[in-house]
Amino acid sequence: MNTHRKHLRRGVALTSVVALGLTLAACGSEDGGGSSGGDDKTITLGYIPSWTDGLSTAYLLDAKLQEAGYTVEHKEISDAGVLYTALADGDVDIYPSAWPEVTHASYMKQYEGDIEDLATYYDNAKLTFAVPEYTDIDSIDELAANTDKFNGEIIGIEPGAGLTDITKNSVIPEYGLDEAGYTLKESSTQAMLTELKKATDNKEDILVTLWRPFWANSAFPVKDLEDPKGALGETEGLHFLGAEGFAEENPEVADWISKIKLDDEQYGALEDQVVNQNPDDPAAGVEAWLEEYPDVVPSLEG
Repeated sequence: MNTHRKHLRRGVALTSVVALGLTLAACGSEDGGGSSGGDDKTITLGYIPSWTDGLSTAYLLDAKLQEAGYTVEHKEISDAGVLYTALADGDVDIYPSAWPEVTHASYMKQYEGDIEDLATYYDNAKLTFAVPEYTDIDSIDELAANTDKFNGEIIGIEPGAGLTDITKNSVIPEYGLDEAGYTLKESSTQAMLTELKKATDNKEDILVTLWRPFWANSAFPVKDLEDPKGALGETEGLHFLGAEGFAEENPEVADWISKIKLDDEQYGALEDQVVNQNPDDPAAGVEAWLEEYPDVVPSLEG
């Protein structure tokens, strides 16, 4: 719906973004519908579906935007770098759950002036290193003396994730984990969770990179390791980001987004409904959550 597309300036057309690993999944109503029609009421949400904060908030926005008569399209993207490029180029209108203060700070710097910060909807997010509750280690500074316990492996997620970058360039050098014989096993969120499940099912030790809020913290018997050197960074907010010019072109939507605030209980319930209770139908999860929390997210007037 945006007139600020930058394909010619950046030379990144939709097809080239697809070539970088974009998986497209169009969802939502097929026409403007709702209370006010129009030919330009389509909003495109871009997110990484395995990062379930973005999955959950995308479908939350979807439900309310469709209620107001908007057509919503989803672009499921496999890498944070590709997602930020798509947002900066206008291929995506909104990234519905970004970590721009710490985890994604490098992307925000890279695309300064091409991305708008629309609002902070949750203010207690943090990156973690985690081990099973039964593992007799409680701090990252104990890892160097226990390399064999974890076979020298830190089980990570996607290579382009901010958590991966911070692990490699902050945590590992700060705690001397490379010298202690550790390597970061980059994979995907799903692959990390598969290994975590296998290890905890068998009561084996495992070291993984995680974050909060994330449903896996309650689904698996894990505990956060203390980070006395602060290498993982401070607690940060989760933000709604928009393509440049979005708020000016869509002031009603931008104003509405700025009013969305979730606390720990509300966020946890949302992600539980989307990820655990309705894993094959995120929209149904959001519908169930809205029935339980009808007054948390205001309606958008179409």
